[in-house]
Amino acid sequence: MRLMPFRAPNVEPLMASIMPIGKTSGPLFSFIFGFFSILAYDSITSGVGVWTIITGFCYGFIGLISFYYFRNRVSNWKNYGLYAIIMTLLYDALTGLTIGPLFFHQSFLVSLVGQIPFTILHLLGNVSFAIILSPVIERWIIKDSKFCVLSEKLEMQKM
Repeated sequence: MRLMPFRAPNVEPLMASIMPIGKTSGPLFSFIFGFFSILAYDSITSGVGVWTIITGFCYGFIGLISFYYFRNRVSNWKNYGLYAIIMTLLYDALTGLTIGPLFFHQSFLVSLVGQIPFTILHLLGNVSFAIILSPVIERWIIKDSKFCVLSEKLEMQKM
C-alpha cells in the first residue's frame, strides 16, 4: 500500500502491522520489523539517508514498546486505536520537528506549521488502520504458528 501512487504520503498500514506483531512476537522481532520496514521502503523509493536511520529507529521503538504496552492489555480496537494516537503524536513530534531543522536547516516554525496537516492525516490513517486492520492481523499471526515460533526462537536465543 505504501507504494500505491496518488495517496497521502503518510497514510500507510505500518503502525497497524507493528502493534499486533509486538503483541504476538516479542520486543526484538517487533523492533526489527519496524526498523527494516523503513529501511526497505526508503531503499526502494527515496533512497537511504539520515532520515532513514532516525525514522527506522523510531518505528523500531514503536514496535518494541508495543510489546510492553499490549503485554497486560486486551488487544481490541480501542487499545489499538489509543496506542496509534499516542505513538503517532510522539513519532511525528520527534521526527517532524527534528529532521528538518537539524539536518536540512529548516526553521522550527516552518517545521511546526508544516507538521500540523501532516500529523492530522497521519492520525486519521493510523487510527483507522489500527481499528480495522490490527485485530485482523493479530488473528492472522496467531493462526500462522510459524510466525510466532520464529519470534519465540529469537527471544529464546537472547536468554
